[in-house]
Amino acid sequence: MPKRVLTGVVVSDKTDKTVVVKVERKVKHPLYGKIIRRSKKYHAHDEANEFAEGQTVRIEETRPISKLKTWKVLGTVESDKATKVVGKVDIQESDEVDLEAAREGSPQDGKKKAEEKTEA
Repeated sequence: MPKRVLTGVVVSDKTDKTVVVKVERKVKHPLYGKIIRRSKKYHAHDEANEFAEGQTVRIEETRPISKLKTWKVLGTVESDKATKVVGKVDIQESDEVDLEAAREGSPQDGKKKAEEKTEA
């Protein structure tokens, strides 16, 4: 079975040989359809204590190292690649979703309707 690889931001590096990585994902709300952000924190093994708070890193699933650590840090990710990986949308229980229409639908429709009311 392949090991999972996730991308996230280091939020804490205070413990020895361990970093806490916050991984964000975007999901579609099952009832309302709004794209919302969900996040989870993972404790990852950092053997050389080389990763600092605020860095974007890739972590890989591994055997249990301690009670909380089952991930190890693979390395840092360049900032332009990080936004592409972290910005990926994970949609549950839906066959097709038009993300462009969803993005255009909410804030811009409100502005258009407000402009139409002022013109009338």
